[in-house]
Amino acid sequence: MEIVKVCCLKHIYPDKTEVNLCGLDFVVEKGKKVVVLGANGSGKTTLLAHVLGLLSPVEGIVEVMGKQPHKEFNEVRKHLGVVFQNVDEQIIGPTVYDDMAFTARNDKMPKNEIDTKVKEIAKTLRIDELLDKIPHYLSGGQKKKVALAGAMVTNPEILILDEPFDALDPKSKWEMVEYLNLLNKEKGTSLIITTHDINVVPHIADVVYVIDKGVFTLKGCSEEVFNEIDLLKEANLEAPLFNELFNRLKKRGYDLGCPVTVEDAEAQLLKLLEGH
Repeated sequence: MEIVKVCCLKHIYPDKTEVNLCGLDFVVEKGKKVVVLGANGSGKTTLLAHVLGLLSPVEGIVEVMGKQPHKEFNEVRKHLGVVFQNVDEQIIGPTVYDDMAFTARNDKMPKNEIDTKVKEIAKTLRIDELLDKIPHYLSGGQKKKVALAGAMVTNPEILILDEPFDALDPKSKWEMVEYLNLLNKEKGTSLIITTHDINVVPHIADVVYVIDKGVFTLKGCSEEVFNEIDLLKEANLEAPLFNELFNRLKKRGYDLGCPVTVEDAEAQLLKLLEGH
């Protein structure tokens, strides 16, 4: 079931800058984890802004849950949770607890239900000790977790995350990857994630899109996309170094597949060494 679809979108900003998003259709199926890879200026932000209904297209199709976000904003937003790249723009509560509860309160969720959800999600993300803190004084990584926690209190069907791993230390980054995968598995939450952190992608994505100067040039699983090293370079992206290593080995007659994680690469190299 397609829950998000963007086809040959055209948008013109107030300064007359024109952005076209064409090439492959961008489609998100229910329950899938979709990652969008692209260099700065490639069109990722424009894509997300249209899906969220913050911008309206001049041409093309933008549908979320069968509706046009810019025309039916309030209806579509009921289904969405979002974590912006600059979380300072969305954290507005006087305390972490108040910020997490903000949307739920506006939606008239019962007070006891809000309290239960806020504390449960805060504990899962290991920020329960921050609930009484003032968000302004938190670290960048802590703010990112607070924004994510706030987005999850209303149980959105689709969670949109713009560069969610920025400002996170390695431990927090992998904790977030673990949480997002758990969220998808247990609640069926669909994920749309933009990131330039190549090494995270195989651990979080069912489907990967590559966007280059407004054109969706690649779509596939991590292995399929990372195997297109030349196309990735044209888009100013790089596959993991060991992925390029295995491609070079293949050209020398050692076809060991296309591993996309360190664990896969280790297993393939051990097979090669044991064979000798």
